[in-house]
Amino acid sequence: MPKEMLISTVQKQECRIAIVSGGNLEELYIERPSSASHVGNIYKGQVTNIEPAIQAAFVDFGLGKNGFLHVSDLHPDHFPKRQGRAEPVGKKQPYRDRPPIQSCLKRGQQIVVQVTKEGIGTKGATLTTYLSVPGRLLVLMPGMSRLGVSRRLEDDNARLKARTMLEQLDLPDDMGIIVRTAAVGHDKRQFQRDLNYLLRLWKAVKERIRTTKAPAEIYQESDLLIRTIRDIYNSTIGRIICDSRSDALNVKEFLNVAVPRHRSKVELYVGTGGLFHDFGLEDQIEKIYSRRVSLPSGGSLVIDQTEALVAIDVNSGRYRGNSNPESTAFKMNIEAAGAIARQLRLRDLGGVIIIDFIDLYQDKHCRAVERALRDGLKDDRAKTKTSRMSTFGILEMTRQRVRPSLRDSMHRWCPYCDGVGLIKSEESQALEVMRDLRRAAASEEVARIEVAVTPEVAQRLSNLHRGEIHKIEQETNKAIFIRADAQLSGNEVQMKYTNHRGSAIELAKLGARREKAPPKTINIQEVIAAERKTGLQGKPKAAPQAEPKAPPPSDRAAKAEKPRRRRSRRKRKTDGPVGDTKHPVKATQPSPEQDKPEEPKRKKTRRGTRGGARRRKKKKAPPTETPGS
Repeated sequence: MPKEMLISTVQKQECRIAIVSGGNLEELYIERPSSASHVGNIYKGQVTNIEPAIQAAFVDFGLGKNGFLHVSDLHPDHFPKRQGRAEPVGKKQPYRDRPPIQSCLKRGQQIVVQVTKEGIGTKGATLTTYLSVPGRLLVLMPGMSRLGVSRRLEDDNARLKARTMLEQLDLPDDMGIIVRTAAVGHDKRQFQRDLNYLLRLWKAVKERIRTTKAPAEIYQESDLLIRTIRDIYNSTIGRIICDSRSDALNVKEFLNVAVPRHRSKVELYVGTGGLFHDFGLEDQIEKIYSRRVSLPSGGSLVIDQTEALVAIDVNSGRYRGNSNPESTAFKMNIEAAGAIARQLRLRDLGGVIIIDFIDLYQDKHCRAVERALRDGLKDDRAKTKTSRMSTFGILEMTRQRVRPSLRDSMHRWCPYCDGVGLIKSEESQALEVMRDLRRAAASEEVARIEVAVTPEVAQRLSNLHRGEIHKIEQETNKAIFIRADAQLSGNEVQMKYTNHRGSAIELAKLGARREKAPPKTINIQEVIAAERKTGLQGKPKAAPQAEPKAPPPSDRAAKAEKPRRRRSRRKRKTDGPVGDTKHPVKATQPSPEQDKPEEPKRKKTRRGTRGGARRRKKKKAPPTETPGS
């Protein structure tokens, strides 16, 4: 089935180009004036810094952020004393054989560079001194010494025919030429026409390099419309539909020069509902930004993107194609492999990509899944490299990253969750505010603290942490105010610190001005000893209650109040009743029985011991003789 190219331009503010096959979106390219691509542009820059540790230089080429130039992207013309010879196309001098970058460049030196990759995040653009000027059929590479054919052209006969035709042209000596994939099927006359155009263009670029002062732009690539037609259009595309008359005329004019036989494929959309909407692409474009991608059989893909890595998880979901688990997992992985290749193109994901397939136990099934993924990546214009599937079902691959992904180009980070997709709970925010309050109240320069939080967090602070806030105010003599602000949302917390003069201060700068001292600590044994000394160990003892005053006791009662001694087993004679220390008893008159002398009691001896038996035997009287004995 022939493909269709749809080109939609909305008031010159956005250009969208979609490649559709059978109603399904295969490729999508979006460009806006605010985020126009700089890849392929040539600049005259100035070296601002050289880092020998990473063998790279940073170049100011006029876009705000300095570009990154590695020694492996440095042309031999910049080597000291021209040590490098002219390199053939596609065969750079190895990194180990190159001189150090500090001997090739110096700070302040002017250099001509070309952007090979857009800056992503805080990183600047990646630069190279291997310049290339692309045309419709050929790519001109100044300073190279060999002819080549695009690696994407896999047919051996087509490659041999292109190389033979290229050798028949009138080629310059100091230029390298690469035959593009779009050159298949063209004759020698078209090759020579494209080569003449590139030579005239390079002559103009050289003149501007000579007369322009750095930093400045020397050569600018075509806009997205012409660039896409030049790089993507081929014979498999049946028609080109534009919703703008001016774009349709530009496309027809370009095809009239490049491929005159295909100029009749350009059509103009005259509907009112919208080009992409009438072709059913708007819903498909919205699904590109979702984290989960549904598969036709019931499974799904979960795609998580980080700064330098993409993780893709394959889930079987509701798919139960066969009672055999191995067969079910194999069919799901085959379907997922084609969907993953399509999602990589649509989302323009790059870098290191980790794919977690469903576990397979048979080696032939693993190899079949790898082949399915490589077949799906054949139509990808970006360079890809895949590895073999591991025993855990993990497949690693890399994809060339030329520009930020579609998600990063069309979206911005959420200011409330900072791009993580999660915000703190009200409990966590309240506890964090209490920690900040304690730290701020400990500063001597802070006299007043004002806290503005969301209404939910303010309610929690006012209800559950009211006592703790009051305690901090009393201990530190600081004024703390909690205010609910409905304009705040997510994790937003605004804290304002005021000193005794009424001036606002920043707690972070206040802590930075002080010399950082080690945290104060004390041994727990010292704390326990101090508590024992002051009687504060454990729970505080209750104060003894005041007792009612009693009349002065008599001498006998006073003796009874003395602490009782430990008595032996033998009872001793007491002079009176034993007094109670808490409730003293009055002395009474002794009874007549107490006045009688106590009879002496027989001394008790211990029985059952060998010594006692011996003593008893000695004390026993001798036997008396009886008459008649």
